[in-house]
Amino acid sequence: MAVTDPLAEPTAEVQERLARLRALDERVRPVTLADRQVLPVVDALAPVLPGGGLRRGSVVALRADGEGGAATSLALAAVAEASGQGSWVAVVGLPTLGLVAAAELGVALDRLAVVATPDRGRWSQVVAALVDAVDLVVIGPTRVRPGDARRLEARARERGAVLLPIGVDWPTEPDLTLTVDAGRWEGIGRGHGHLRARRVRLRAEGRRDAARPRTTEVWLPAEGGGVAALEPSTVRALRPVR
Repeated sequence: MAVTDPLAEPTAEVQERLARLRALDERVRPVTLADRQVLPVVDALAPVLPGGGLRRGSVVALRADGEGGAATSLALAAVAEASGQGSWVAVVGLPTLGLVAAAELGVALDRLAVVATPDRGRWSQVVAALVDAVDLVVIGPTRVRPGDARRLEARARERGAVLLPIGVDWPTEPDLTLTVDAGRWEGIGRGHGHLRARRVRLRAEGRRDAARPRTTEVWLPAEGGGVAALEPSTVRALRPVR
């Protein structure tokens, strides 16, 4: 029985969609941060990330303890600075994404490509096309097969892209996992008022130089939008779990 490589050349039925995705490559590569091995993040997130940013060719998993929406907010906050400096971001399989919320968290909408959830049989092919075209690929919750994950990781390393799966049980070990708790909203007191900001705790842990977990607390979102460090900012390095 013949086995089809999911990352092989697309069939005619998906040729048009993938052609549009690959066309992004011509538009975005000249303005990406190609000379940087670590893509920048906002100051509030930098202290917990190895190298102070998102390392090219890596997988950064985003998870939430409690409210799932916090992981999406964290993903948008993580890619905001790079998009503002010229990198393109693709979001795939996240139909609830709000463009207003993305803009409020600092994402440059003119550097954002939103892709509807692909058919299951073409998922890895669509994501691979995005990896070829942009610097950062945010992946909505889905089941990923181990073989697909390994091929996409290899493609990301080759292209210098960053994969950011949200709420996905990534079948291989991510380079870095960022976990955010549900946090506490500020602004409502004695039964009235408006939600202004949410204080959350972040935990970063992973492989190699991220083996020692780090935690910090930030405002996500901060009052007025974006993400901001608490004053004074506190970052704790924890002993790795053995």
